[in-house]
Amino acid sequence: MACSFIVAFALFAAPAKTHAAEKTYEIGTDVTFPPFEYANDNNKYVGIDMDLLRAIAKNQQFNVDIKPLGFNAAVQSIQSGQTDGMIAGMSVTPERKATFDFSNPYFDSGVVMATSDKNGVTSLNQLKGKKVAVKTGTAGAQYAQSIEKKYGFKTVTFDDSNNMYEDVMIGNSAACFEDNPVMQYAIKQGTKLKIVTKPANKGTYGFAVKKGQNQELLKKFNAGLANIKKSGEYQKIVNKYLNAKKSAVDDHSFMGILKQNKTFLWQGFLQTMWLTIVSIIFATIIGVIFGLFGVIPNKFFQGLSTTFIYVFRGLPLIVLALFIYTGIPTLIGTKIPAFTAGVITLMLDEGAYIAAFVKGGIQSVEKGQMEAARSLGLPFGKSMRKVVLPQGIKLIVPSFINQFIITLKDTSILSVIGIIELTQTGKIIIARNLEGFKVWAMVAIIYLIIITLLTWLSNWGQRRTKL
Repeated sequence: MACSFIVAFALFAAPAKTHAAEKTYEIGTDVTFPPFEYANDNNKYVGIDMDLLRAIAKNQQFNVDIKPLGFNAAVQSIQSGQTDGMIAGMSVTPERKATFDFSNPYFDSGVVMATSDKNGVTSLNQLKGKKVAVKTGTAGAQYAQSIEKKYGFKTVTFDDSNNMYEDVMIGNSAACFEDNPVMQYAIKQGTKLKIVTKPANKGTYGFAVKKGQNQELLKKFNAGLANIKKSGEYQKIVNKYLNAKKSAVDDHSFMGILKQNKTFLWQGFLQTMWLTIVSIIFATIIGVIFGLFGVIPNKFFQGLSTTFIYVFRGLPLIVLALFIYTGIPTLIGTKIPAFTAGVITLMLDEGAYIAAFVKGGIQSVEKGQMEAARSLGLPFGKSMRKVVLPQGIKLIVPSFINQFIITLKDTSILSVIGIIELTQTGKIIIARNLEGFKVWAMVAIIYLIIITLLTWLSNWGQRRTKL
């Protein structure tokens, strides 16, 4: 029943497939990979990859719908058919060629090691017994893992570049491996690291589509790339970002960052609240249904309730989110928007918890209440509605408000499928200004304010139910 609900909900909510005549392609990208892709002061996605893609699209007369998902989510979205292509500083490797078709190379790069002045590490030979930071899915991570045993270090994986840099700067890791142009850009923007090796594992970046699909898009990309290289526009775009220096007028104080990004943070907050409210409504409906199934004197419905609660409480939220966003589309052949996938994820996860405390709240009412009602000739349904439920609701209400708080916090996990809620907003801002501590402090304060208000509401609800 739950699986049928997922498919029906996805088919209902998913938009119609784009017609080829419209020549609009959905392109996945990273969110924290400057100078190739990042959000500027106006929260528009810019960088070498973004400008190249737009220039090629203009040259070849097609439109692009940029989906800032994050590297891992972008890879999975293209594999499941959620997006038509991907451009995210993606290195062309034999392993990736087995899954993707790549364009002609549009950038040459290599991997470098960067360290902090504090730890004194200047060569690979000094890494024995130490930890090294890498970013998930990158060429830097692959290179580090390929030499891990040779030099005796241990890799620590992060989802974004800023956290990787911070881990080195605070001394948790001795070094990090990053693509050369990305590391150079970060240092120019004020990251207190230094490059200590020459570029290794040299390779190229390519635009990717799912193997055997979207060949027309791939041909257009190659043709447009050749044209903008010939016109000189390609070199202008690359020089614009590789030679960029940190702006002297940027205010990196706490209030300066808040003032500059208040609109973006507000949008992230609204997305978080909207996602939470919609999800908790659906979770309440499905939770109450399965909770009531658990107290109906019917073994089939009781088993259905127990199975639902067991399965969806047992699955990690991140696994459930990725399965729904990337696995279900492969099964049904229809795209599921990230927001819809997020709502379904929270609906099932939080719905299982709501079902558990609805079931427990009803069962906590003394059995004598039901027996007394039945002895007076009331049928089961009316006894439940008139006698048991009013008493059980008093026990359920505080738990429901607490579940709303948990749902609000759980929305942060959905950044893995590219939903730009409050946590993802923080990552995007940090990619631009590299002020991790200050930005995360802002995000934490916003969450704490909301959760404090909801906690007060929960306490008020508990006092009211005791009256």
